[in-house]
Amino acid sequence: MLKAFSITDVGKKRQLNEDSVCVRESVIGALPNFFVVADGMGGHKAGDRASAETVEIMLSSIRESRETDPRTILRGALEAANLKVFQDAGSSEELEGMGTTVVAATIDQNKLLAMNVGDSRLYLVSGNEIRQVTVDHSLVEELVRKGVLAREKARNHPKKNIITRAVGVTAEVEPDFFEVDLKPGDKILLCSDGLSNMLEDEELKRIASCEGSLEKKVRLLVDEANENGGKDNISVILIDISAE
Repeated sequence: MLKAFSITDVGKKRQLNEDSVCVRESVIGALPNFFVVADGMGGHKAGDRASAETVEIMLSSIRESRETDPRTILRGALEAANLKVFQDAGSSEELEGMGTTVVAATIDQNKLLAMNVGDSRLYLVSGNEIRQVTVDHSLVEELVRKGVLAREKARNHPKKNIITRAVGVTAEVEPDFFEVDLKPGDKILLCSDGLSNMLEDEELKRIASCEGSLEKKVRLLVDEANENGGKDNISVILIDISAE
């Protein structure tokens, strides 16, 4: 059994919210549930179109898919969205260069399957620990993995927001997949970088683990991100894995 709550917030510095989120706690197509955060990018209003279109097409693809393997279903949905956004981006100057990050998940009993493109993240909060499950597709993350840049210096690097993969930028997209075993009491956090850039992992863990409802925790996360500057749109999905 699981419960989820989500918020997307414009933040303190932006005029437009280019993030899109979707929470489906019950069956959709052959998936038992579906969760996604998309963080759009591009010119005026192009980013919000890219993220909204991506979520909409992914939902439609999942509903209509005749596949039964969750990984195949998610990949197919992402590829369909990528192609549509890419084609639209090439159709007018206003939409040129638009794209979006995606972090998505589905949970079947005690198994989590996550998929990402870009730097929106999925975290697992289990007991007294927090772990970033997804790996950012960003220039800074590549430098860290190559040993060129220390992890502790990555957070404030001037090129932190340069991503190396996004939906809609090229005709084909390659997501990464991650599988995680879950247990009762675990929390799963999906978020755009408007949250993860504003709060340290320890703060994410503290709030996700505090007493109170999921709604209270999600609102606290958004409030804290805004208190710390709210430099970008903030999107959060928090999922609680409960015992039957």
